[in-house]
Amino acid sequence: MSGVARRTVVAAASGTGLVAVLAACGGGGTDDKDEAAEGETLARTADIPVGGGKILADKGVVITQPKPGEFKAFSSKCTHAGCAVSSIKDGVIVCPCHQSQFDVSDGSVKSGPAGSPLPPTPIQVVGDAISLG
Repeated sequence: MSGVARRTVVAAASGTGLVAVLAACGGGGTDDKDEAAEGETLARTADIPVGGGKILADKGVVITQPKPGEFKAFSSKCTHAGCAVSSIKDGVIVCPCHQSQFDVSDGSVKSGPAGSPLPPTPIQVVGDAISLG
């Protein structure tokens, strides 16, 4: 293993341990992500590309726009191993841990190892504001 790759692996492992410690020391919540309050604006419609989407990691939500004017939202937590999804490309939401891919239109599994779709998150669009709903 090269020095750079070894440092990357060591840094990643250290970061994972830190995340586990911080999550264990959290402020009494049931989850380690910030919760968006119902009605809180998460994004603007112009922020969500058609055929793609935006990952709001701090809120645990992925918002997509499969067709012009149609907005969907899903949990950003992969149903395979619980990793946070990291990108949206070519109509799929991608998990970096094991490369599971989910459809932007309904959260269904396009390729595994995930066996379950991303759970939907209810949203509402009022004007150009997208919020939980």
